[in-house]
Amino acid sequence: MIRNTLCLAAMAFVHAAQAGQVLAVDASAPAPAPLSGHIKMGTAAAPGGHVLGINNQYLTRDGQPWLPVMGEFHYSRSPAASWESELAKMKSAGINVVASYIIWNHHEEKQGKFDWSGNRDLRRFIRLANKAGLEVWIRVGPWSHAEVRYGGIPDWVVDAMPTRQDDSQYLKYVDRFYREIGKQVDGLLWKQGGPVIGAQIENEYNLAGPGRGAQHISTLKGMALKAGIDVPFYTVTGWDQTLYPSGEVVPVFGGYQDEPWATSTTELPPKETYAFRFDTRVSGDLGAQTRATQQGTAETDMERTPFLGAEYGAGLPAMYRRRTLVSPDDIASTLPVQMGSGVNLMGYYMFHGGRNPVGLTTMEESTRTGGYNDTPAINYDFNAPLGPDGQQREVLAYLRPFHYFMNDFGARLAPMTVRKPAVVPAGPADLSRPRWSVRSKGEQAFLFYNGHIRQYALPELKQVQFDVKLAGQSVKLPRQPVDVAAGSYFFWPINFDLDGYRLRYATVQPVARLERGKAGSVYVFAAQDGITPEFALEGAARGCVKAARGRVADAAAGVLVEGVQPGLDAALTLDCAGKRPVTVLVLSQQQARQLAIGQLQGERRLVISESQAHFAGGRLVLRSAGSPAFRAAVFPALPLPLKGSTELKVHGKEGLFQVVEATLPAQALAVSARELRAAQPVPPIKIGGNAKAAVQPDAEVFGNSAAWELSLGSTRPKGVDAALLEIDFTGDLARLFDGTRMVDDWYYNGQRWQFGLNNLAARAQSALTLTVLPLRADAPIYLPKEHRPAFNGQAQVAQLHGVKVTPVYRVDIGR
Repeated sequence: MIRNTLCLAAMAFVHAAQAGQVLAVDASAPAPAPLSGHIKMGTAAAPGGHVLGINNQYLTRDGQPWLPVMGEFHYSRSPAASWESELAKMKSAGINVVASYIIWNHHEEKQGKFDWSGNRDLRRFIRLANKAGLEVWIRVGPWSHAEVRYGGIPDWVVDAMPTRQDDSQYLKYVDRFYREIGKQVDGLLWKQGGPVIGAQIENEYNLAGPGRGAQHISTLKGMALKAGIDVPFYTVTGWDQTLYPSGEVVPVFGGYQDEPWATSTTELPPKETYAFRFDTRVSGDLGAQTRATQQGTAETDMERTPFLGAEYGAGLPAMYRRRTLVSPDDIASTLPVQMGSGVNLMGYYMFHGGRNPVGLTTMEESTRTGGYNDTPAINYDFNAPLGPDGQQREVLAYLRPFHYFMNDFGARLAPMTVRKPAVVPAGPADLSRPRWSVRSKGEQAFLFYNGHIRQYALPELKQVQFDVKLAGQSVKLPRQPVDVAAGSYFFWPINFDLDGYRLRYATVQPVARLERGKAGSVYVFAAQDGITPEFALEGAARGCVKAARGRVADAAAGVLVEGVQPGLDAALTLDCAGKRPVTVLVLSQQQARQLAIGQLQGERRLVISESQAHFAGGRLVLRSAGSPAFRAAVFPALPLPLKGSTELKVHGKEGLFQVVEATLPAQALAVSARELRAAQPVPPIKIGGNAKAAVQPDAEVFGNSAAWELSLGSTRPKGVDAALLEIDFTGDLARLFDGTRMVDDWYYNGQRWQFGLNNLAARAQSALTLTVLPLRADAPIYLPKEHRPAFNGQAQVAQLHGVKVTPVYRVDIGR
């Protein structure tokens, strides 16, 4: 019934769109002045004079609006040897702040025996984040959730006392844990010149009653301060009727593109994450494990706190009963929605995948230990932009242009107020009306549009224009109605300053600005497939505007540049007397997704490459999975002769860009599979747990798995940066063993399983064991329909389709 209703609504949308339409919004009201001084945070000033601040609308840095991008990366779920390179990848992707849970049972599994060494070395992780140019937001718990056993609270605490409340015995051990954290971060806090700027207290907290609620959060904040955790910002999660002391902490929000924790075995209705929010910040159910009936503080605190995000899904986990798999568009299309809904801290969970440590027991959340979900014992891939072994997933390329915009222009967006169009969808499931929003301040604005919803097709908009009423004028864009393709999502600038030139509007996304000294500045924009770039400039004489890749025409208030063709040369140049010259570069959608921006040989540069690019230690690092050939376009050009890890060749120019190429010797990495035993029949999946849904099979059932011996060559092959074992299987749950030690596991969901061989001990030859538990045809679990196996009349399936080792090649350019 839901799907039929949605289809009828979409048909109505099609009929309305075919006639052409003008979508209008009144954004002329002045933005209210921010309120400050009522939120009690920690020490905000750093020794160098830099000051962080907060008001009811946005964060500030040295008195200016600040819109950072934050990504979650759990140090204790990742090899310490990889931290430096992985943090550099995050910084290169436009992340400003790295957030991490400090998971209690990862550090004090045995009472009184704290472990801050190796992969648990928080202090080293923070120092490396600082080296990479990242700020740090620590999430101190004591309850984290994080799909961890008992939410991260050690077994010996859970067994002996009440938790998550003002119980004196519990607080004694929390205080000791906080004081240990305080020792680790001492000298690394913002007030000490370090990168630690924020602390999240507890997580998903909505428990009410004596010793609970806002009182408990207040207690925890006081304990954190006494332990030395004095930071500019204190936060709590704001969803699921959270309770906290208003003015003492600030709520952060989130939203996911599906609900892996849900019990449904079919597709869900359209998620709120794809709908612009005008009256609330809470995006539906985010999976809190406790339930509340009272109204949460975040709902009554909206006018007193900024809209900050911490858990917008950059990927989604596969849980046993519901195994979601999201596309890059599923993730990236939510960016215009969050920005257009007023988010002023774009925080992701997870941005980097990982693997659970194994101690006295496995550390995963499971129904056997009272958790709401069953998760893999070791794997915490999360389908994140950066995988557990540093793989750069396709979605990362889709997200970066948005991040670069927030890095360079977030100060313009942050003070802008959300404006609701005249006609909006009735709710998240309403597919009959276009989804868009405007944020404005005075005469400046940004227009945000989303035409993509996971698993629901929205139609093309036919012959549409947007009419935005601002203070003193109305702006209709584009000049002529355009078709907006199904699945499009974007944002456009209105009255955007180009170093003194007024861009009345453009039908392209701003991405970045490069300062070029005497040569002026370069503004980078990204086109959207199917929409021809158009620039309307006010107050510029026609003779001052050159457009090698477009047509220049007079307009009522200035100049119109139409028919701009994206590419790597200058789309237009602005050079009027008395003003600095401005070069405008318009990249195609594909080129923008191949763009990396960072410091290289003393200058901020643009790099466009099909290879995975990031900047580290003043070098450009190019990595390629499977191909030893590299090609990168660089602007501004690098000085000659080129320096690098291998022989580099300059292959001329493409537009403004210098083209650099390199080819490494190809490596053939061998692996073979030999069947050890065939799968045996498995019993029906049990229904149970707190969710009263499918639960992971008992341990004894895994003896019925099919098994193969995987014979490998060297696990540390020469001439490559990494080697990824790729396993293509169909079944229920697969496990990988080094001897009898499980090193990874994976729920089948259609995503290719990869395992970095550098996770194994170095040795000349290696053999691993792969087991695949059969998936029953009657399994009451959700799989994406495009990845559900064809059982062909069989009761179960456990198949290994192929296994290979992919070399990851690397070239360093620079010092």
